[in-house]
Amino acid sequence: MRWRDNIRRFAAVLAAGLAVAGFAAPASAHPHILITSRSQIIVDGGQIRAVRHSWTFDEAFSAFAIQGLDDNGDGKLSTEELKPLAQINVESLEEYDFFTFLTVGAAAQDTRQFGDPVDYWLDWDGRQLTLNFTLPLTSPLKAGQGPVRLDVYDPEYFIAFTLDSARPAELAGNAVGCTLRVERPKELDDATRAKLAEIPAEMRELPEALYSATSDLANAIFIDCK
Repeated sequence: MRWRDNIRRFAAVLAAGLAVAGFAAPASAHPHILITSRSQIIVDGGQIRAVRHSWTFDEAFSAFAIQGLDDNGDGKLSTEELKPLAQINVESLEEYDFFTFLTVGAAAQDTRQFGDPVDYWLDWDGRQLTLNFTLPLTSPLKAGQGPVRLDVYDPEYFIAFTLDSARPAELAGNAVGCTLRVERPKELDDATRAKLAEIPAEMRELPEALYSATSDLANAIFIDCK
């Protein structure tokens, strides 16, 4: 069925960075997909319990992704029509650690600390798709011994994450005594951008020199609880 083919293409481009069935990704150079990210950090009693993401895809990729998904032909896309697409993508993202990384002090936390995504769905506003999902921690993470750092980014820069300008991140739950600070990455210089633009669409892994340049593009969110 056509919608299943589109789901496979979408998942391949988003999670694996490859086109399938001869269908090319909508961009030809790194980054291939642009995502505007908003995050909620769920806190209870000074412990981080979950991270709730809301990722809005750029218009070009959104248009590519929804092809063939309007089952009833009404020109709209319901949450139900988008449900299979949402499921296959949150499942595929696990291979890439959900592009979500926690650090306490200098120690990176084991990415397996996240359980299976829950409360996931896709929204379509007529122009762009937004993927919403929650990552519960398998064990609560104490945030009272120095700030916890949450990074949202793709180390390979196949996907470029930008924090939402109005609401990049916020605390939710019982976050009394906790503070949140956002640190945006520096802009890439023109020379690095030009080199990234030369990378072919089918190549996901970056050369070492470029990897070093893009590794600082993380969107850092700091959570501290007293």
